[in-house]
Amino acid sequence: MNRRQFLNKSALGSLAVTAPTILPSRLFGGTAPSRQVTIGCIGLGPQGTRTNLAGFLTHPNARVVAVCDCQMSRALAAKTTVDQTYGNTDCTAYQDFREIIGRKDIDAVAISTPDHWHVPMSLIALEAGKDVFTEKPTLTLSEGRELAEVVRKHGKIFQWGIEDRNFVKYWMLGGLARTGAIGEVHSVECGLPQKKLWDREEPSAIPDDVDWNLWLGPAPQVDFTPSVLNRERWRQSLDYSGGSLTDWGAHLCDTAQVGIGEENNGPTEILGSSTPLPEDSYVTTPSGYDILYRYPGKAAIRVRDTARKIFIRFEGTKGWIQCEKWNGVLTASDMSVFRDHGLAENPDFWPRPNTEQKEFVDAVMNRGPTTYNAEAGHRLSTMLHLGHIAVRAQKTIYWDPASESFTRDGDELRSSLVYKRESRNWEKGL
Repeated sequence: MNRRQFLNKSALGSLAVTAPTILPSRLFGGTAPSRQVTIGCIGLGPQGTRTNLAGFLTHPNARVVAVCDCQMSRALAAKTTVDQTYGNTDCTAYQDFREIIGRKDIDAVAISTPDHWHVPMSLIALEAGKDVFTEKPTLTLSEGRELAEVVRKHGKIFQWGIEDRNFVKYWMLGGLARTGAIGEVHSVECGLPQKKLWDREEPSAIPDDVDWNLWLGPAPQVDFTPSVLNRERWRQSLDYSGGSLTDWGAHLCDTAQVGIGEENNGPTEILGSSTPLPEDSYVTTPSGYDILYRYPGKAAIRVRDTARKIFIRFEGTKGWIQCEKWNGVLTASDMSVFRDHGLAENPDFWPRPNTEQKEFVDAVMNRGPTTYNAEAGHRLSTMLHLGHIAVRAQKTIYWDPASESFTRDGDELRSSLVYKRESRNWEKGL
């Protein structure tokens, strides 16, 4: 079925569920008398459990009442964690995410699936009246815009799961760059880790506890292979992800754009290159890439995985600041810049939000804004997808962030870069 049919069937034809044991907050115009937000967690891999589930379990105003994964053993393990935390057996484990979305007693869902499910699952949940927290990024340019419009239409709370603006070191880097502490910033460089290239695998039997059809969802129909459930593997296929550029890039490139004041806008010229992939490789996402983003009247941002290490560095007319390794060591041309408390009073200094799980729950309760809202995540993902397109086009591409359109060679780019997911009539493209 096509995208619209899938969304309609999923949102309007959700499976029947038993009567709720916790009164939903919608009955009380905001939150339930217990001041708790009921949450269903979907996708229970490492990020879904160690970060998101763990974060919600520690919030006094959140109550995880259901967990779901198409690999049932993961769902059952997460249920055990939830039950042990609350000292009861109330949490329900599901294999089909639509059963969670169909429950009337659930206020919000937390989505920690592979990338190709982020937006479709969010749209289904929003249409069903849920507030949504989902991991980054989008899979395509167009679906990010669609998501932002649906969030606006329904007036729901939405948050992308990106923690960087809360991390002190990245918050400081972005804030200092905005204040002019190192002069006028003219260049930013983001070094991303170069990932192992996975070889092709022969198909194998689907494990008894895996619903392979649900895992694929909107992706093309293919045979199951043993390692595909490993996040380091599925992230190297364009059918499921954008590789390290949209994974690690979503972290460091957000700080880069914040630092030059372009987090709500985007680049206008992008050019890049990458290393040719082996013909027998499973990998379809770019590897060995080097991408330059140009912003009118602003600093240029260079993003590459050829550095083989993680870092972000801002260079200005009066010095430089950087963070080496992930959330690692801060260094600068003049270390005193990190001790200048007066800079934090500068109106251009980037405000530091709470951790993303806490911010989301508080926003659901208070119906307030979130830092990584649908529009912010779409703008960030757009930057990263444009890098992919520039690498594939092998020439400079020109983009208008205001109209979200190519200003040159638009038809040529669309015809060469859009392709149909023929097995399920699901379009991926611009």
